[in-house]
Amino acid sequence: MTIAPQATVFTPETRILSLGDAFYDRVAAADFPETKLRFRNDRWAAAVGLEGLTDAEWIAHFGRFQPLAGSLPQPLALRYHGHQFRVYNPDLGDGRGFTFAQMRDGAGRLLDLGTKGSGQTPWSRTADGRLTLKGGVREVLATEMLEALGVETSKSFSLIETGEALWRGDEPSPTRSAVLVRLGHGHIRIGSFQRLAYLKDADSMARLVDYCLTELYDETPGAEPVTQLIAHVVPRAARLAASYMAAGFVHGVLNSDNINITLESFDYGPWRFAKTWDPAFTAAYFDHQGLYAFGRQAQAIHWDVVQLAMALRTLVEPEALVPALETFPAAFEGAFRDAVFARLGIRPRSEEADLALLSAIETALTEGAHASNGLTLDRFFFDWRGGRLRDRATARYDGDAFAPFVMSIGGFAPAATTEHPYWSDAAPCAMHIEEVEAIWAPIAAEDDWTAFNQKVTAIRRMGEALREPAPSSEGTA
Repeated sequence: MTIAPQATVFTPETRILSLGDAFYDRVAAADFPETKLRFRNDRWAAAVGLEGLTDAEWIAHFGRFQPLAGSLPQPLALRYHGHQFRVYNPDLGDGRGFTFAQMRDGAGRLLDLGTKGSGQTPWSRTADGRLTLKGGVREVLATEMLEALGVETSKSFSLIETGEALWRGDEPSPTRSAVLVRLGHGHIRIGSFQRLAYLKDADSMARLVDYCLTELYDETPGAEPVTQLIAHVVPRAARLAASYMAAGFVHGVLNSDNINITLESFDYGPWRFAKTWDPAFTAAYFDHQGLYAFGRQAQAIHWDVVQLAMALRTLVEPEALVPALETFPAAFEGAFRDAVFARLGIRPRSEEADLALLSAIETALTEGAHASNGLTLDRFFFDWRGGRLRDRATARYDGDAFAPFVMSIGGFAPAATTEHPYWSDAAPCAMHIEEVEAIWAPIAAEDDWTAFNQKVTAIRRMGEALREPAPSSEGTA
């Protein structure tokens, strides 16, 4: 379940320093030619007590990286390894980002402010450490959409254009530059553990396990902290994979260095939202084998969690971790039902009825979508919100492929209202690649941010509608 922002006062922290210098390198941000504020997330700034910053103060902290009082005195580039498309790479680490600050949010969680495009670090290798403005715009749109759809995701906190001309092989160059700041529930990755296993550093591994339990899971390490940690990770991994599927989202690069230990989704590069239920749909043009295709994301995330378990063998016998790993398939099935039903706005009935409905939904979204011109995932969930179809859309679902679904859905009670004005719109809010390009085009051509700002507003309005309180459960099936 996603956590909504709760207003609070600024409560700085420096807990990551307790890990010691072996986990990071102290770095400095690039000195950018200019700093133009393009996006500030005041919803989440309020949740960490920073909404009162003036734009000048905001730029000073998140464009020039003046330390926040009481938090980290200097940025930290974290060290990690990871599997990239199943190939182990020991030469990773924060190459164009760093952890800038830590603080508590209104729910008491320890959060990090991390960067993307903030300059070179010891881990940059031959790269320039920069981010394209288009890449920053895309990440803002991705995180806003995912948050609205109920996916646990990092939040795009700030986007500042930085006045450099960047050359990239996958988009017209030179192109504009930016620095992004993201707010997240930790930047410790599965790859952070893999690095310590590679170095055979058991003491540091034990310290990292304790840090994650204490600081990120708010739990006192017990007699078996490793099994304690993996017991948290597995069900969260299942929920993340399930939420991607219900949102129709393809992350694109589910490498083990892109999976953090809290299983909060982050680091968006070649992402896409699928229009139809196509298991083979990919987001990354370089994913030639479809390793991280839409329908393989649960497998990919589970594989990454297995790599975490293999790294943790530094501290425990592998047999101790097997029981938790074996719960993933069942956890994913349950999380998938919950995520799909939450987007539909219906209550579960029974295992048999729930499975039958899920099967009918998959048939409707594969066979039915091909037969019904223009039916997208977003349209389907929009039309059937609360389990009841509005009359105006009836003809779209007349085909045989929809019959099992139409017959089954009637037995499910609504778990959400449709009173918000959003549900009377002519079409659902969506985020397909064509619209992303259409939003970027006026920015690139005329520095016109109107479409971008309007889209963020529209996404947040949809999020409000999706968070409508559930009606009374009296008389439900």
